[in-house]
Amino acid sequence: MKVIAAYLLGALGGNASPTAEDLKAILSSVGAEADNEKIELLLSQVKGKDLAELIAAGREMIASVPSGGGGVAVAAGGGGGAAAAAVAEAKEEKKVEEKEESEEEFGFDLFG
Repeated sequence: MKVIAAYLLGALGGNASPTAEDLKAILSSVGAEADNEKIELLLSQVKGKDLAELIAAGREMIASVPSGGGGVAVAAGGGGGAAAAAVAEAKEEKKVEEKEESEEEFGFDLFG
């Protein structure tokens, strides 16, 4: 991921076609190690392709991947808005409980 991020930073910085040396410079500027194999693989796969088209294709791929949440969809489908509201309320209560527990662990409230 860091190689892809470096490529995107290079491209967004005005370099339409970042080279391996550009990516290595970006990675080293933040103290990350550059993996030559990953850099060469990425550059071979994006060579001659438009960045906007690559991002659009990636979005399509990600959109087809299930991301969970099936329980909420089932509850909302069966009970309408009331069921969805109940699920949201239960999640909020859990968050509040977790926050209280974490504050108790340290013996103080960071925000109070």
